[in-house]
Amino acid sequence: MADSPHLSGPPGPSDDEAGAASSVAGRVRWRRFALLTVPAVAVTAGLGIALAQGALAASFAVSGQQFKVSAKSLDGEGFAQYGSVDVNARDELIPVAVTAIREAKLHSLCQSVVTTLPVIGDISLNLTAGQKTPVEATNLFVDATQLSGDAVFSNIEIGRDASTLDKGPADAQGMQDLFAQQADTVSISNLQQTAWATNAGTFKLSGLSMNISKGKKECF
Repeated sequence: MADSPHLSGPPGPSDDEAGAASSVAGRVRWRRFALLTVPAVAVTAGLGIALAQGALAASFAVSGQQFKVSAKSLDGEGFAQYGSVDVNARDELIPVAVTAIREAKLHSLCQSVVTTLPVIGDISLNLTAGQKTPVEATNLFVDATQLSGDAVFSNIEIGRDASTLDKGPADAQGMQDLFAQQADTVSISNLQQTAWATNAGTFKLSGLSMNISKGKKECF
């Protein structure tokens, strides 16, 4: 009696073919992995370049809150201003305008920050100084997102390359090819600014007063 016909599917791949397919699949997976990691590597590399070229403003990770600063008047010698970036604890880059002054005096200084807490609500931290004797600062750097007031500059240079600034503090320089300005002196009345960070070589606050209160109480 004749054998019954044997039903089977298409022939399977040989060992060599299976190995080749596995190799191709492996390359595809590695390519996908590479594509996924490129953005993270690019961000890290960009941050490294920024650090190397002095593009980062504050020398510390800034908080997630901006604060407000006002003064009846500011008088400074050695003024420079240029664009830069701050970085927070999550390594996010934040664009800022750096105002750098070699020597500054501020009259009637006010600084405020508002924090919103669960259940409690808004809590305000207020600092005042310089009501009688002006606040004095050397090598002052303010990383701001907003600044207003009535300003007078002497011997101002507008549109100078940020990497060539030489009138402000020694470290007051930005990245090459970026816009900047500088002046011998600056006087600003009715100063109001919103900032992420402030650095200073020395900061002398005469008549310092600090208080915390419930609700929203800002300098302006």
